[in-house]
Amino acid sequence: MVKKKACVFISGSGTNLKELLKSTREYNFPININYIVSNSKNAKGLKLAKLYKIPFRVINLDKIINLETILKELYKKNISLICLAGYMKILNKKFINRFNKKIINIHPSLLPKYKGLDTFKRALKNSEKLTGCTVHYVNKKLDSGKIILKKKVFIELNDSVISLKAKVQAKEYRAFSESIISIFR
Repeated sequence: MVKKKACVFISGSGTNLKELLKSTREYNFPININYIVSNSKNAKGLKLAKLYKIPFRVINLDKIINLETILKELYKKNISLICLAGYMKILNKKFINRFNKKIINIHPSLLPKYKGLDTFKRALKNSEKLTGCTVHYVNKKLDSGKIILKKKVFIELNDSVISLKAKVQAKEYRAFSESIISIFR
């Protein structure tokens, strides 16, 4: 099987990146991670890039010169898919247009509910019974692209932001890989 080349954008700890890397070891998994982009030089996920010897770049995509640089690098590396794995910046419209329908994101809520930040806090405040995660294509509107897959978790009375985050992240780790498999079926 010839695997497609993928790039993962990160901002923080890299837990979703770590799970994606595990999936890439499976023979039938359709992608390899060939490049990692971070908007933070302190992102812990960059340690994984170094450990697995995956080329990476720390970049500010708000700057036009950096946007053009990263686009050239992605095209040069024949990247077929960009995965936003805990990437905490909004991609600009020009970038999204250039990689139309080739960017996916994992979001910690059952979209369309709770777009943006503080999803766990808002779900708890509103006494929701269910939450979860959604993998979707990225478009020009925040957390509004076509949904690929959702995974649900029940919210218990004693859940806190921390416990709820842990439950949802456990679902995210499988949801991202399952979504990628479904895209390339």
